[in-house]
Amino acid sequence: MKILGVIPARWASTRFEGKVLADIDGRPMIGHVWERAKRCRLLEEVFIACDDDRVFRAAQGFGAQAVMTSPEHASGTERIAAAFADSDADIIINIQGDEPLIEPAVIDALAKAVRDNATVEVGTVIRPITQEDDLHNPHVVKVVVDKNGLALYFSRAAIPFARDKKGFQQGLFFKHLGLYAYRKGFLKNYKDLPLSRLEETEKLEQLRILEAGYRIMTVTTQYDSISVDTPEDLEKVSGLMKKGAAHG
Repeated sequence: MKILGVIPARWASTRFEGKVLADIDGRPMIGHVWERAKRCRLLEEVFIACDDDRVFRAAQGFGAQAVMTSPEHASGTERIAAAFADSDADIIINIQGDEPLIEPAVIDALAKAVRDNATVEVGTVIRPITQEDDLHNPHVVKVVVDKNGLALYFSRAAIPFARDKKGFQQGLFFKHLGLYAYRKGFLKNYKDLPLSRLEETEKLEQLRILEAGYRIMTVTTQYDSISVDTPEDLEKVSGLMKKGAAHG
């Protein structure tokens, strides 16, 4: 079974334009993401899906396989569906281009979970929320799952709502990490799905999938992602990477 990794790389980020090329230790951020994805055992190839010639040239410069896609795509899933729905891959993993500290083992865990379950068309990764501040942060996407680990809903709001106000309870709330795995057949169908009302309201691409009636399987991890959404985030990640290098 052929599994590809694809890193959507959008230039025009609302809060930090061109962030995928932001310098971290002498290399563009997207280069660090690509390098970590290349360490995955289950990914046969890793591509960068670009929407700007500057990103395309940078990707080729550090040796990545890159493809150009339209800047009109509203999400990474749209970008991947347009470029890879007709590829010879069985499963495509969507790896966020703004997470230079992504853990290869988590990517492999998601790929394996979907590979080993033929009924799953879409998979993603979640982790327990351990800090109450994250629960009320709209930039931290929350998810509620059923007893089988299938996603019921994703929201920027604090879900589930604790009606009795008994305080924050660890193990009840989960954060969504932006990794996705799709079977190729799903991507072919996704290309024809219109923008959904819930997706437009919450600005969460995965809601289009749920609203269309598809199920999303979740894989739970203790790993936490750090996405670069602002220059301040970039400083934080750069410091962590330098600290890691200093400690071998």
